[in-house]
Amino acid sequence: MTDGKYKTIALLEILTAIGIILFWIGFFTIGMAPETPPACYFAYEHSFPPPDTVLSLILIYGGIMLWKGNPRGRTLSLVGAGGLVFLGLLDASFNYQNGIYALSTMDLVLNGFINVWCVILGIAIVAGLNGRRGGRDD
Repeated sequence: MTDGKYKTIALLEILTAIGIILFWIGFFTIGMAPETPPACYFAYEHSFPPPDTVLSLILIYGGIMLWKGNPRGRTLSLVGAGGLVFLGLLDASFNYQNGIYALSTMDLVLNGFINVWCVILGIAIVAGLNGRRGGRDD
């Protein structure tokens, strides 16, 4: 893998982690919930901040280590990738089954983008780091 490719992955991991953190700050401060959420919505959403915080820390630390060429970066990045795919698919499943995407165009665009981004980035991290065995490939 070229230096530029894993630095790109590292940067996307860090930016995604920051986005996850900012999402939750916005959710709890400016109220990013749908106007008419299903009855189970808040119980479901309130279960996410702890695991999303752990995922964000893994992505940030993994991204920093990957940027520096530290072998731990690859390992943590792959763990984070799995977390992103799981998060994206779980959230998409909930949103679809509970009609969140159909509530408004804004809910469809915002939630759809977040869900697709998580899944695609997770898969891209795995594909991009496939076969790397440690630090930088020299």
